[in-house]
This record gives sequence, structure tokens and C-alpha cells, in this order.
Amino acid sequence: MTRPRVRLAVAGAGLIGRRHIEQIGASQEAVLTAIVDPAPAAQELARELNVRWFSSLDKMAAEARPDGVVVATPNQMHVANGMACLAAGLPALIEKPLADDVTAAETLVEAFERAGVALLTGHHRRHNPMIQRAKAEIESGRLGRIVAVNGLFWLIKPDDYFDIAWRREPGAGPVLVNLIHDIDLLRHLCGDIVAVQAAQSNRVRGHDVEDTAAIILHFASGALGTFAVSDTVQAPWSYEFTSGENLAYSRTQESCYQIGGTKASLAIPQLDLWHHPGAASWWTPIARERLSYEMHDPLGLQIANFCAVIPGTAAPVVSGREGLNTLRVIAAIKRATASGACEQV
Repeated sequence: MTRPRVRLAVAGAGLIGRRHIEQIGASQEAVLTAIVDPAPAAQELARELNVRWFSSLDKMAAEARPDGVVVATPNQMHVANGMACLAAGLPALIEKPLADDVTAAETLVEAFERAGVALLTGHHRRHNPMIQRAKAEIESGRLGRIVAVNGLFWLIKPDDYFDIAWRREPGAGPVLVNLIHDIDLLRHLCGDIVAVQAAQSNRVRGHDVEDTAAIILHFASGALGTFAVSDTVQAPWSYEFTSGENLAYSRTQESCYQIGGTKASLAIPQLDLWHHPGAASWWTPIARERLSYEMHDPLGLQIANFCAVIPGTAAPVVSGREGLNTLRVIAAIKRATASGACEQV
């Protein structure tokens, strides 16, 4: 017996919202029932797709109740939109970050947990089969004890990206908007981060948000990590340019993360595993093995997971609680850039 498709609404028809809409349209598990966004462009998109349009979540929930809602509105609206979904008893997949601050995110997550309503965080990269293969390799013990981690997010955003006012305001810099994805993956792959040190600068553009930051990560396992993030550098070293996830970006053959263990090291996204076949010594040859995986669009896999979570046939790959824990690390990084001290997560 074929299960009926899960009826999903999308709140927010901007860049990421439209990608969710495309994935739902291509899904075998879901069907798009409504777009919620007051903008005229969103109303026109709904007309083109022959789905209902609403200016608010309250109106949508009252008139065309779906099975779940994908919230892809600007960051500052996530908590209010999430609470509107909860008030209607609707499971929600909320784009990262869940909120602009930890306190608001805690309120959101705890409210959903108390109500027993599913809340997922849109850290879609965890769904990537490449990341899943990397995690399986690490968990198998093949790398040995993880000792050191290095990551880069270097690219340049064009001047017109900042024509939208909120992108120049606190909460919209690359630490919260971009690095949060990378931190989530490093937590997923290497375990909890318990303390951070950091510095940041806005000297290139002079906006009220950083354009560059450098971070030291202390993992619960004892491993140490370094990460440099900048959206004002012409460079190929970022997940966007190396993973091939989003065809809007050119793809390079560089790596963006290196995970170093006592038995081997792993470069991501190529999944090049480096180790000494003979004696473990810098005097002996080192060999490279490229691990294989089958690529699927992680945004599509995320929608499939949401569709399985709603009827209770699967657990969230990235729960609201996991999204909160990643946000805690980002908040600690922001505190460290202000204090100059080592901040606990």
C-alpha cells in the first residue's frame, strides 16, 4: 500500500526557500501545498506553481493546514515563525540558525520538546552521503585518535550581496550565516566542542558585522582545531566551492577540511585518506586512498527525512536540540571575539 505524500508548506520564498520548493517538487515523498511570504514575488511564484499563497503562517494554518512547514525566512524571524508553527501543532524544519541568540533558541527548542512536536534544524550538509561516509570512516577507528582538525571558509561575496540591509547588520556576518554550517559538520564528525578562542575583523567593508574571523576549537575528546573564515577573499577553499553540492557555485578540486588522526588523516570533500602503509614515520612513504560514495542532493535527502519524521517512521538527522548545540558554539565564538578570552561553550 502506497503511503500518501506528505503535504508541506514553505515559509519564505527567498534563495533557500526556492531551493526547498524545488526539492519538494522533485520529491516522491512530499507535495507542496502552500507558500507563505507577503512579498508579491512569492505570490506570483505560488500562482505559477498552482499552490495556495498566504501572507502569514496563522492564515495558512487556519485555511490550508499542511502536515509540516519548512521555515526559510530571514534569521531574525525564525523564532516567531517557529512558535507560529508550534501554536498550530505543525512539525517544522527551520533553516539554520534556529535563532539569533541562544536564549531564544532554547525557548523554541524546549517549547517544541514539551509539546511533543517535531522540530528539525536545516543543517542539510549532514545528509550528504560524502559526509556520512566520512563519519563512518572516523567512527570505524581507521583514523585512530583524532588529534587535529583544520578548516577554511574563504570566498568573496559581491558588493550587491550587501544591498539588502539585514546582511550588513549584526547577526548576518559569515560566522553566523556561513561558519555555523562548518561548525555543525565538525561537531558531527569529531564530537562536541567545549571551548573556543577567536578574533574577528570588519576592516575590509566596515559593516556592523565581521568579514573575517580566526578560531581555535577545543573538542571534548582533547583534539584541537583551527578555522579561518572570510567572505572577502578570492579563494577556492570553502565547502561551497569544493563539495559540488550547489551548482550555483563553481567547483574546485581543493579541500576545505582536514581531519588528522594517529593512524590516518582525511581530506574533505575529496575523501582522500592519507596513511603510512609501513612504519608510521615521516621517513617512510605516505599513501593516498580515495574513498567512494554515491552522491545525492542533501537538500532532497533532508526533505525525505522530514517526511519520515512527521509520521514517526524515522528520527531527525538534525534535531532542534542539535541545532541549538551548534548555535551554542557560534555564540561562544562571538563572545570570544569580544572578550579575547577562551570561552566555554
